[in-house]
Amino acid sequence: MKILVTGATGNVGRHVVAQLTGHEVRVMVRSEAAFPEGIEVVRGDLGQPETLPEALAGVDAVFLFAVPGSGPAFVAAAEAAGVSRVVFLSSNAAANPDNAIGAYHHEIEEALRGSGLFWTFLRSGHMATNALPWAAQTRAGDVVRGPYAEATSAPVHEADMAAVAVLALTEPGHEGQIYEVTGPESITAAQQVELIGQALGRPISYQELPPEVAREQMSKFIPPFIIGPLFDGWAASVGVPAKVTPTVEKLTGRPARTFAEWARDRAADFS
Repeated sequence: MKILVTGATGNVGRHVVAQLTGHEVRVMVRSEAAFPEGIEVVRGDLGQPETLPEALAGVDAVFLFAVPGSGPAFVAAAEAAGVSRVVFLSSNAAANPDNAIGAYHHEIEEALRGSGLFWTFLRSGHMATNALPWAAQTRAGDVVRGPYAEATSAPVHEADMAAVAVLALTEPGHEGQIYEVTGPESITAAQQVELIGQALGRPISYQELPPEVAREQMSKFIPPFIIGPLFDGWAASVGVPAKVTPTVEKLTGRPARTFAEWARDRAADFS
């Protein structure tokens, strides 16, 4: 089986590549990147459909990263190439196409639903890597400033998301499934920051900013179509435990990694 991994340099994609041992793996990248020996590298971009035929030639299955507007062209190219299986890294927001973040995930999901491809959707409400933007603050001091200290989520470790993806890519029985993938616990933003501090061996606190102040600051580096849904979601989650699913343990046979484990794994990013 030959498997194409898109988004292969991303947080989840790089783990998918690492976990696909024993399989023929091709990665599609937009610029030069280093991969282990034996990994085939092709240049391509999901946003440039003319690059897809070469990347998809001879491929049996695809790990698909979400690129806005790419669904129909990818499906057409995958069907023409004879691809049989696609595992799509989607989002819980896809269930609400009126949500700006959900809209482009929904569009790709709908393109796959309407195709002749076997598909599996992996939906996450919150990746643990969403904490990485705090790294600049933890490297500079012992306080993280942001909105909604009590906003809750169930962050999933990118390696766990990749493990579910690899199963869906390489084993039968996952066709037509929508897997909601979470971490094992509901925790607040303030608790996440505390756990990052523990991983670094020093106390770090979360200082809550008024939403309007935080929105103004974050709008300098987050696109407007994303920042609105983000703030709406954070505000709605305050005081409401995040949904936790058993997907990782049910499919992989081992418990999902905690945020504390993730913080230890990524401590170098914050120090």
